[in-house]
Amino acid sequence: MSTSSVRSSGPALRQLSTPHAAALAGVVFAILFGVILVLIRANMPEGVQDSSAWLNSQRGGIKVATVMMPFAGISFLWFIGVVRDGFGRFEDRFFSTVFLGSGLLFLAMMFLATAVAAGLAAITNGIVDTAAHVEVINFGKMVLLAASKTYALRMAAVFMLALATIWLKTGLMPRWLVVLSYLAALAVLIVSDVSMWITMAFPVWVLVVSALILARTQTATS
Repeated sequence: MSTSSVRSSGPALRQLSTPHAAALAGVVFAILFGVILVLIRANMPEGVQDSSAWLNSQRGGIKVATVMMPFAGISFLWFIGVVRDGFGRFEDRFFSTVFLGSGLLFLAMMFLATAVAAGLAAITNGIVDTAAHVEVINFGKMVLLAASKTYALRMAAVFMLALATIWLKTGLMPRWLVVLSYLAALAVLIVSDVSMWITMAFPVWVLVVSALILARTQTATS
């Protein structure tokens, strides 16, 4: 029996294609992650004063952020897949490795930060406010801020820089988006230490990229 006859007798093989609705993942991530940043920033002071007081009074907002983060993470994985699918035959192994690695590290650091936040919100239930309890909260809050603000957002900046460089070299995206990506990355990388609200540049950037991908998808299908 020939190889061709064996192949024809087996199940039909079809090439996978990216669903058009997957482009909405970036929009979902941008909205969810933006809300998470606002909840964390609004409910958690950056200093170490009154650590136990803010957690006792703002536990609800922190818990909402921790519940939303897994869904934001799933949407971000889909967003990475949609963006990478757009590279096609122009994909560069070096910059794609940086792009994927920084995106996954960003997601891992944000999961770590929200896991710490969930733990802090959980230990306040039924525990007397002792000095040891305050020290635990102080430590947890510093870990949360370091993981989210210092490490995760730096990886988000590298993610944007890698994508902007790929788009610049391939011409897959317009030049204005490349410039916007570089500016947003530099803002998150440098200016975020001045104000945590600068970190909103990342979800806004994802929203812009997703809107452009959706517009192109609609044009291609029409």
